[in-house]
Amino acid sequence: MSTTSRQRIVTATIELLRRQGYGATSVKAIAAAAHAPMGSLYHYFPEGKRQIAAEALRSAGAVYIHLLPLLMDPHDDLPAAVAAFFQAAADDIEHTGWANMCPVGTVAAEIADTEPGLREVAAEVVELWMGAGTRYMMGRTFAGGRLADARARELVQALLGALEGAFVLARTMRSAEPLLAAGRALMPYAATLVTPTPAGRSTSEQA
Repeated sequence: MSTTSRQRIVTATIELLRRQGYGATSVKAIAAAAHAPMGSLYHYFPEGKRQIAAEALRSAGAVYIHLLPLLMDPHDDLPAAVAAFFQAAADDIEHTGWANMCPVGTVAAEIADTEPGLREVAAEVVELWMGAGTRYMMGRTFAGGRLADARARELVQALLGALEGAFVLARTMRSAEPLLAAGRALMPYAATLVTPTPAGRSTSEQA
């Protein structure tokens, strides 16, 4: 069996979890979606479905964190960057026919009270997002200044919370407005978090 086979299993599981959640995803469905024999699944994941799902959540989480800089890098103004982040999410969910966008959020909401091991994996992924997002925000110089550690983490937590909640509303209402409204609501808040860079000090000195 090749590494490609293992990755195919993980990728197929990410898509199944995103579309239909953990409970509705069987090992047989994973094998079919990955075009892999059942023996291949248990070769790589001897603990079965929970182990595959845990690996899928970690893999998806590692990819999704790159969306933050991808969407915000073009904008020097923090409120504008926040608006662009939610605009992109609104465009994506509408263009995909209101498909579920985040396998981590889907599974976390479903199994928080029933699968403690997977809940811990989901929490691990969220903490990864929080850490990476905080470092990204602290490393950026925005128009008007920079973000301190605590303010950067606070903003990332607000972005994630608003995004996941707005995804649920958008799918339920078949409308992008919850995502756009979340972006508008967070813009003035984001503007308050930027600390002006004192005159005469370089960006490197502020790090």
